[in-house]
Amino acid sequence: MSDPRPDPPRVAVLIPCYNEAAAIGQVVGAFQEALPAARIHVYDNNSTDDTAAVARAAGALVGRETAQGKGHVVRRMFADVEADVYVMVDGDATYDAASAPRMVDLLLDHRLDMVVGCRAGTAQGAYRAGHRVGNVLLTSSVRFLFGRQFTDMLSGYRAFSRRFVKSFPVLSTGFEIETELTVHALELAMPVAELDTPYGARPQGSVSKLRTYTDGAKILRLILSLYRNEKPLPFFSILSSLLVALALGLAVPLFRTYLATGLVPRFPTAILCTGLMVIAALGYTCGFILDTVTRGRKEVKKLAYLATPPSPRIQEGP
Repeated sequence: MSDPRPDPPRVAVLIPCYNEAAAIGQVVGAFQEALPAARIHVYDNNSTDDTAAVARAAGALVGRETAQGKGHVVRRMFADVEADVYVMVDGDATYDAASAPRMVDLLLDHRLDMVVGCRAGTAQGAYRAGHRVGNVLLTSSVRFLFGRQFTDMLSGYRAFSRRFVKSFPVLSTGFEIETELTVHALELAMPVAELDTPYGARPQGSVSKLRTYTDGAKILRLILSLYRNEKPLPFFSILSSLLVALALGLAVPLFRTYLATGLVPRFPTAILCTGLMVIAALGYTCGFILDTVTRGRKEVKKLAYLATPPSPRIQEGP
């Protein structure tokens, strides 16, 4: 007689790494203990130290991505690794591996597509003030632009369903990947959740690769780019409305002079106002056209998402 109980979900831990020899062994060991049945995948991104060797010695499956940047590594991991549940975490030993089972259970029990491990109870010096402020500003920007909020949008600790991973078109190349993951979930209205997890300091010898201002500017540019691509009608409407306001502001004195004298003495200003109104009209037209295109793209993304089987749900045995 066959066993009616379903097979347990396949869990994969994905760890993108660049020069993390000082921490990766500790990370692999911690996740092996927290998720004994999971397969640990470490993807080395052109490290100049012994990251790959240390990870392999610790028992991880080691892959390699030669295109530099975290976004490239995530694209490769999502394409290569087959599983039902994916846990992605940085290789710097700052995230709490013991929280991983709770994240996986939350994802499966509630049939979610993403669970974000929010950094809470951080150790002193682990989460620099500049990074904290930048995270708040960027998270607030996404909430303003897309209408929903994540507490810790830039967290590198997340659990995903297979549906999410196999339907996610990775476009970013660097540390903007967390923003892209968040916006993708918001745009398709995926079921998501957050879970507070402890956040610790890097071990001695491990150095952060995050460049506060450079990477922050890249993330902000990505947010604006995503807003333009995903919400073109509001984006172009705002720009066109500004041009209309400027044209009307310049035209008011001309109308007053014309009504008083019947003359239009400042032809360059009149021509400028006309040009601004024409550009504004073109902007509105582009917004309407691109909005139709975006709706079609979103439907294709949704169909690709729905075409991927969901992760199995945890069920109690008989």
